[in-house]
Amino acid sequence: MINDAMSILSEEGLVETIPRVGRAVRAPEQASTPPRPVAPRVMFIGGYAGCGKSELGRIIARETGWALLDKDSLTRPVVESALELVGRSPHDRESDFYLTSIRPREYESLINTLVENLQCGNSSIVTAPFVREFVDMAWVSRIQATCKDFGASATFVWVYCDADTMHTYVRHRGAARDAAKLANWTEYLAGIDLEFRPPVPHVVVNNSASSEPLQKQAQELIKLVEENDGSGK
Repeated sequence: MINDAMSILSEEGLVETIPRVGRAVRAPEQASTPPRPVAPRVMFIGGYAGCGKSELGRIIARETGWALLDKDSLTRPVVESALELVGRSPHDRESDFYLTSIRPREYESLINTLVENLQCGNSSIVTAPFVREFVDMAWVSRIQATCKDFGASATFVWVYCDADTMHTYVRHRGAARDAAKLANWTEYLAGIDLEFRPPVPHVVVNNSASSEPLQKQAQELIKLVEENDGSGK
């Protein structure tokens, strides 16, 4: 069977003869695993609903191979079940109950997952709104200290997009949790600050329809992070 397999591979041009070694199979199309950086990197990507932060995270994850930790993906099923158990809509993201009883636990789970990845030496992209967290200097200091404990560099990213673009993105993704926002869009916009920027050193990615492609901005962001910590991928 081995000889048959080698014959097939030879016909496909995947076997070469190496002097003093013999026959060897080569697979040039197989991408080699990029070397892991000496120190892990963490990228916190925040922004309002529909700004494109999750998509930015996915692009960066595909480019780098870093772990992608998205709050909604990690916690949504449990959050929806918890809300239903107390007689609330599973899509509630605006009530005081959600904001005080559920939301803090979501972020706790998200950061716990990040810490597990840091313990394994994995670089991570963490995507969530982070609207409250990015202005809480105590939270920022704690998360920076956590990253430092594992020798990791932390980069804070804020994804901006204008109101029209945001509305388009929210409508097109068709998420049930956005129903309340869309039904009261003017009121929702009045309750957020589109000019908000985190009061910590950060990078702004503009995902408005008139901006550069998100793919290009993601590549520039990766390059910036690599240059700042002085190591390769």
